Amino acid sequence: MDIRLGEPADAEALRAIYNREVLGSTVTFDLVPRSAADQERWMAEHSGAYPVVVGVDGSEVIGFASLSPYRPRPAYATTVEDSVYVAAHRRGGGVGKALLGAAVELAGQHGFHAVIARIVGDHAASIALHRSCGFELVGVEREVGRKFGRWLDVAVLQRLV
Repeated sequence: MDIRLGEPADAEALRAIYNREVLGSTVTFDLVPRSAADQERWMAEHSGAYPVVVGVDGSEVIGFASLSPYRPRPAYATTVEDSVYVAAHRRGGGVGKALLGAAVELAGQHGFHAVIARIVGDHAASIALHRSCGFELVGVEREVGRKFGRWLDVAVLQRLV
């Protein structure tokens, strides 16, 4: 697998990976799949200091990780939130760990001090992934989301860069 910065041409492949989770899981709290226009906007927002990194095997995009602003107030400017998504047929083989590692490295290169992960509370694989990359659990937000008729907790993990 090669890891590189995301490009506009990756938009549809990333959208397919993401929308599968929107429609079939609680790992994202989005309820409506992204349109092509939504994805183009998202790609534009994830360049520069807030990049998306893409895992590619041959010509196939198999996952991505991104950095986003944590909160809009200026004092949070040195903190980012990460997201990691891996195509279902490629999970469990180290793709997520490689992508998260690359995103954390870019966070440091861009001058960020802290990376926050907000993970649906019962997503053991993502929590384990983040712990394996040096993240520590710093709290749990109880029943802050609702999807598929269920109340959902969010585990908050943090790593200093």
